[in-house]
Amino acid sequence: MSKQPKVLVFDLGGVLVDWNGIDPLMRLSGGKLSREQARRFWIDNPLTAKLDTGDCSPLDFSAAMADTLQLQIAPQAMQRQLEDWLAGVYPGADELLDALARRFPLAALSNNNALHWGKIEREFKLLPRFGHCYASHLLRLRKPDAAIYRHVERDLGLNGEQLAFFDDNIECVEAARALGWQAFHTVGLAQLRETLTEQGWL
Repeated sequence: MSKQPKVLVFDLGGVLVDWNGIDPLMRLSGGKLSREQARRFWIDNPLTAKLDTGDCSPLDFSAAMADTLQLQIAPQAMQRQLEDWLAGVYPGADELLDALARRFPLAALSNNNALHWGKIEREFKLLPRFGHCYASHLLRLRKPDAAIYRHVERDLGLNGEQLAFFDDNIECVEAARALGWQAFHTVGLAQLRETLTEQGWL
């Protein structure tokens, strides 16, 4: 069991929100991309970094993505697929956050973009549950770069073990751990709930 944190910080896609850009991307590639290659496209491809930091529009990203990965799909159709891959809040996530909020301040730290953030704001009713929301495309910083974690620390006035962080990408977890955060690799709501229970925070 770890030290009691001051704030719980959550990634959104893959942790609280049903986003799967891996399996559909593998299918679109016609088998050219392995699961790990598709996962890493969203982590360390320069195109994705530009989208996540607001340096290109979702439509421009969709066109470049289709071209780079040799996907046989028009940019507008690719953008529609990207939006559809963000399916909604996992069932039970709202109740989990309500329970946690009785004990902890909550924050969101997400690599995001204008397309998905707009859908989350319009449809998901999730963001008001967080006292602080840190979105990469608004900050022009992204995980796993240390700068975005430092921004969160400065904004909250906290650091190290005072922050507990949950993310579905191990690279982002390891970056937080390198700064002394309590960071946990959790994929999906069941694993998140299990980890929180193990730590005695739920």
